[in-house]
Amino acid sequence: QLQLVESGGGLVQPGGSLRLSCAASRFTLNYYAIGWFRQAPGKEREGISCISRSGGSTNYADSVKGRFTISRDNAKNTVYLQMNSLKSEDTAVYYCAADWNLSGECVLSVSAFEIWGQGALVSVSS
Repeated sequence: QLQLVESGGGLVQPGGSLRLSCAASRFTLNYYAIGWFRQAPGKEREGISCISRSGGSTNYADSVKGRFTISRDNAKNTVYLQMNSLKSEDTAVYYCAADWNLSGECVLSVSAFEIWGQGALVSVSS
């Protein structure tokens, strides 16, 4: 089956940084927009960032603008989420997802993505 695998999560102190990776297994990401989502306990899954198939278009949730950066390296079949200036409220399970998309854009909507990873826990705490 088509699969995405997140890595790079862990425990960091407030103000610290992490870089999450999302690697595709058994398929190529070239024709997929990729989104990053997160879900904290008791909350609904929310979109935080997405990137178009070519990397030419990105979107960010207001809560992470200026702190998070999404990028992709199609040659490595991997998408990244660089997270800086982390806050306690960033604590959540982070998911990457892929959307077969030829539009050149991406939309931060759970319903727009059809392939999902299992998630990686990011815990921001002292």
